[in-house]
Amino acid sequence: MTLTAKDYLLWVAVPYVALGMCIVGLIWRYRYDTFGWTTRSSQIYENRLLRLGSPLFHYGIVFVFLGHVIGLVIPESWTEAVGISESMYHAASFSLGAIAGVATVVGLLILIYRRRTVGPVFSATTRNDKIMYILLGLTLALGLGATLYGNLTGHPHNYREDIAPWFRSIFYFQPKPELMVNAPVGYLTRPYVVYRSRDNLNPGESKPRRGWEPVGR
Repeated sequence: MTLTAKDYLLWVAVPYVALGMCIVGLIWRYRYDTFGWTTRSSQIYENRLLRLGSPLFHYGIVFVFLGHVIGLVIPESWTEAVGISESMYHAASFSLGAIAGVATVVGLLILIYRRRTVGPVFSATTRNDKIMYILLGLTLALGLGATLYGNLTGHPHNYREDIAPWFRSIFYFQPKPELMVNAPVGYLTRPYVVYRSRDNLNPGESKPRRGWEPVGR
């Protein structure tokens, strides 16, 4: 497989730049913004919706995070070595992940509703809070949507064969961008799938249904 400069940029350079920015940013903030490492509590303004939305969101996102850690960090061979087959793993990860994902999204929606409808809470909401809600909501919606769509249609993507090994290779300092060439960005530029009807084995004997006209052989 021939790799291009774009492949190295996306799957080698960008991950290391992101990790570097994370480490440098954490060090800088610890040194120059120590007291900023906290959240602005709004419990004093409203408590009823917070008691419902906060546990759903926080417990849900903890389990979502743990699920990603297990799926990305623990190799497939390790789970098989302890007697967990791939089908068992995917069944458990889908069921538990779906529950955790739905709980996280529902909790987030409740918290957003609370911030928008409770006057004092909305007044205390900063621009950074709004940006965070948008980015976090999009990330959760896209991840949960992709998981549910793949499993409900019977074609889930086995990320343990490409994304997980690539993820681990970044931390081994032996990046393998070839694993990510076709997943997931390549999916967006895939060729169309041509379907042919089996109703007429001999084209021309009867008029095909609309949308099922014969294609060139």
